[in-house]
Amino acid sequence: MKKRTAATHEGTGPLMSDVARLAGVAVSTVSRALANPGRVNEETRQRIAAAAEQLGYTPNAAARNLRIGRSDIVMVVLPGPLFYGASQTVSEVLDGVDTELTKAGFHLLIANLDRDEDTERHILDLAFGGTVRGAIILASELPHHGNRTLSDAGIPIVSVLLDLTGKGVPSVVTNEREAMRAAAQRLIATGHRHFYFVAGPIGNFHDVERYGGLIEALDVAGLGEGAVRRFGQFYDFREGFACGSAAAAAFLALDERPTAVLCCSDDIAIAFMHTIRRAGIAVPEAVSVMGFDGAAVGEFCGPGLATIRQPTVDMGAAAAQGLLKAIAGEAALAERTVLPSEWLERGSTAPAPTPS
Repeated sequence: MKKRTAATHEGTGPLMSDVARLAGVAVSTVSRALANPGRVNEETRQRIAAAAEQLGYTPNAAARNLRIGRSDIVMVVLPGPLFYGASQTVSEVLDGVDTELTKAGFHLLIANLDRDEDTERHILDLAFGGTVRGAIILASELPHHGNRTLSDAGIPIVSVLLDLTGKGVPSVVTNEREAMRAAAQRLIATGHRHFYFVAGPIGNFHDVERYGGLIEALDVAGLGEGAVRRFGQFYDFREGFACGSAAAAAFLALDERPTAVLCCSDDIAIAFMHTIRRAGIAVPEAVSVMGFDGAAVGEFCGPGLATIRQPTVDMGAAAAQGLLKAIAGEAALAERTVLPSEWLERGSTAPAPTPS
């Protein structure tokens, strides 16, 4: 059969209404078949698929999904541009996700490298258009545009690195608060009584959890929040080096300097440690410094950076495994999956110096 085109839409190609007219169904039925093929009976789905193919409508994954009744693509939504600092958290999570999807015969689609208005609309078009079977959100909120949000697309969704269980999205996270509390308790046990916390963006989930862990440790020790000075909240996590350098400059200007510095990321800690050492401050003899993330390069700092290593690859794998089970209809995703982080003592922390 010769493929027809919709002449009335020259330059733009056939529209969904053309497919509906040729298939003898409502536009809403075509839309539903694109977004959720399983919700349309097989005879109707095949008729819509044939009309779409005949008209040359959406010659992409959505048309293929109509023909076979499903997609083998999982969409990953990033928080923004890929980050090339010391902390490779997002790329390590992607490694775990990709490994599990490949084993199951699925393909990974990175939907964005930004989160502007056009990108948000593009992400939602992919989800509502039947291109993907599920979505994994990395360290960011649910995409939304106008009155649409990703949670309305009718596909399984999992969040990684950010707890979205309050919005009904199953989440894979690590025990950030508990891990930071334990690290602070180690410092307290070795004589530290005055602390400097270099924060992440204000209101950010990771900053709230990590700072909360420090305060809990101080409260248990009878020191309270008055024992900590706080710097930051002006920088995005992608600006960790700038944040660490600025925090170090503020630290050096203090008349009385804390003996222990806890940083919200390894990038912050690396820049902080580098700056104060250039100013003649010995680490860890005069000041103990620790980070959070477990960046591999931290081992090669001078001294090696003590840090909390997140199980990033395992978190990505757990998210992908849960999503695949939900896609297959085998089991509902756990509301919240928490994987433990690990303390790495590499040489940048020591007992508090003896007052001179």
